Amino acid sequence: MVRLRSSKETTLNEPKTLKKRKHIEIELDEVVIKNDKITTTTKNIKKDKEIKLEEKGKKGKIIKKVVKNEVNSTNKNDTKTIKEKDKPKFWLQTLNEIKEYREKNEAPVDTQGCERLANENLPPKQFRYQVLISLMLSSQTKDQITAEAIRKLQKKGLTVENILKMSEKEIDQCIEKVGFHNRKSIYIKKTTEILHEKYDDDIPDNIEELVKLPGVGKKMGYLTLQVAWNKNMGIGVDVHVHRITERLGWIEKSKTPEIARVNLESWLPDTYWKEINPLLVGFGQICCLPVNPKCSQCPVTNCPSRKKTKK
Repeated sequence: MVRLRSSKETTLNEPKTLKKRKHIEIELDEVVIKNDKITTTTKNIKKDKEIKLEEKGKKGKIIKKVVKNEVNSTNKNDTKTIKEKDKPKFWLQTLNEIKEYREKNEAPVDTQGCERLANENLPPKQFRYQVLISLMLSSQTKDQITAEAIRKLQKKGLTVENILKMSEKEIDQCIEKVGFHNRKSIYIKKTTEILHEKYDDDIPDNIEELVKLPGVGKKMGYLTLQVAWNKNMGIGVDVHVHRITERLGWIEKSKTPEIARVNLESWLPDTYWKEINPLLVGFGQICCLPVNPKCSQCPVTNCPSRKKTKK
């Protein structure tokens, strides 16, 4: 809040010869983060009232700002429609080139990805539970290792009822090759108890409840909704999706997958949200590697990050 005091509000020690100034109060009411930039809207000022503010910049310089109020204008549709010109150039061509490449080149995620590990022949509740557990194990773990751990748990009986009977040590023995297996065995046990007590052995069908479960983040949550509930509520952004979308120039560089997700969802049509994760994960596994990407084999015509081949 920036508050300019009127002369009536000055302290007794201040001179009484000050000119009277009209009281103005500005409240920074809403902060929106988009593309790592912060935008604020203001309230409690008269419509179309322009107010000059002064504040110190990073180097001590005085920065003058003009705030124009448009809050009182009623705009029922606050959602900005993303025009084609606002989307990354060549994005659809690039997407189709990657699709064509992936159709011809199999990646580990195609056979051992989390969405492939749950037994589809099980009753719906058990299937959804296995999807969730698969995703919980997948964090910072290769698909092959996750698949092996899930197979071991399935031999024991990967259901809420059976996991409740197992100790954390027994769970850990099945997933010992998974990254952070000690912590994940605790998460699996606690999550299973919550599902039994609160959700009748099922899993939540919304992102708000899913991310409250121990060891479940937004990436896992959105992928769980897509696979287990067939709900397309957001993009599951992992290290592959994060890295590749930055390399392609689809989003600005960001420090966290969550910022990357918000930026990507701001322009990518939601019809592509479900397929983008396995598509780019597989592409990142076999071509656009974290270190030494295979640029000479890359099908993307317009990649701003392509390394030039030495002659």
